Amino acid sequence: MSSSCRIWRRMQMPDLARIHRYQSLPEQGPKVLFFSGGSALNKISRVLKGYTHHSIHLVTPFDSGGSSARLRAEFDMPAVGDLRSRLMALADETVMGQPEVYALFTHRFGMSASLSELREELKQLVDGSHSLIKPIPNPMRELIQTQLGVTQAQISDTFDLRGASIGNLIISGGYLNNQQQLDPIVFLFSRLTKALGEVKTILDAPYHLSVELDNGEIILGQHRITGKEHAVLDSPIKRMWLNKGLKQVSAINSEIAEDRRDLIEHADLICYPPGSFYSSVLANLLPVGVGRAICQNPNPKVYLPNLGVDPEQFGLSLMTQVERLVATVLSDAKSMEAIQFGGLDYLLLDDRHDYGEIDEKQLSSLGVSVIKTPLIAQKEHKYDEKMVVKALLSMM
Repeated sequence: MSSSCRIWRRMQMPDLARIHRYQSLPEQGPKVLFFSGGSALNKISRVLKGYTHHSIHLVTPFDSGGSSARLRAEFDMPAVGDLRSRLMALADETVMGQPEVYALFTHRFGMSASLSELREELKQLVDGSHSLIKPIPNPMRELIQTQLGVTQAQISDTFDLRGASIGNLIISGGYLNNQQQLDPIVFLFSRLTKALGEVKTILDAPYHLSVELDNGEIILGQHRITGKEHAVLDSPIKRMWLNKGLKQVSAINSEIAEDRRDLIEHADLICYPPGSFYSSVLANLLPVGVGRAICQNPNPKVYLPNLGVDPEQFGLSLMTQVERLVATVLSDAKSMEAIQFGGLDYLLLDDRHDYGEIDEKQLSSLGVSVIKTPLIAQKEHKYDEKMVVKALLSMM
């Protein structure tokens, strides 16, 4: 019979010896797990892969805006834009990588070209005559052509390719070609780009986000929440849930797969990083089993809050953010007979930035300690990626 316990140590921030060890052997680096979505974490991910090749990124498949929305509407599939974006951030950029594959996966169709011109460009990619696909050696080129061919065959004649990401089209073809499952094509995609880390969607399901505001208004769809494609919210978010479709309220949920649960339970550190508070961070905590897995993990859990303006955080102080985060984790974990470990241990803050009033006594009642260390470069108003990575690595 096995058991687990916490071993406390004095923390040095930054711990230069520990950081040097990870940088010397990134292939043996720690398993740092992030619950995130969007592009907010991509710069940090690019720095992190220099210290560990074992970071874990659980991203949301619930986005409903941008070019991903067209693919979702066409094929009733999960959103894959964040998945592709994070894989690109983790791609091997050394001479051992695949720059030709990277160039293809990050290419987007032009916004001003006609539909017929874009159809022709897609045809050239599928038949292998396009300049972006020619340099890719076989069998990789044939694998990519196969996935793109599936997408080409199944999109409708009126599908708008303007601004479409080739990487998203490849993943979509693989999804359709693998019985509507993302994991097989993501595994292949990771191999093709030589990703130095693991990226998975928290669920392999075509759900959407929905929220109720304090004023009673119901909003269906992530793209109507973020303040990027629609007007910013004029009332704080009261609650959020997963929804089936975008036409009416139809709450739905699923349990995370066993491999996701294992990744969460055995991560060396769990980080709730900067990003859209509800649609990127808390959205990953909604599926059944996430909170339970977090509370089975004895290792550090860290919240690194946003510095800038996040429309989703309208009306939320930092203290309220922490409370919402902990409550979301524990709402799932409460089904456990006994919660072994908490959902959040540390609030990681820059030592000079003004985050507003911080009630350390209240944080202590939640089991949360504050760590303050330099995280922002001088004369900057955003996190310094190297400082953040070194701070996180010092906590393990």
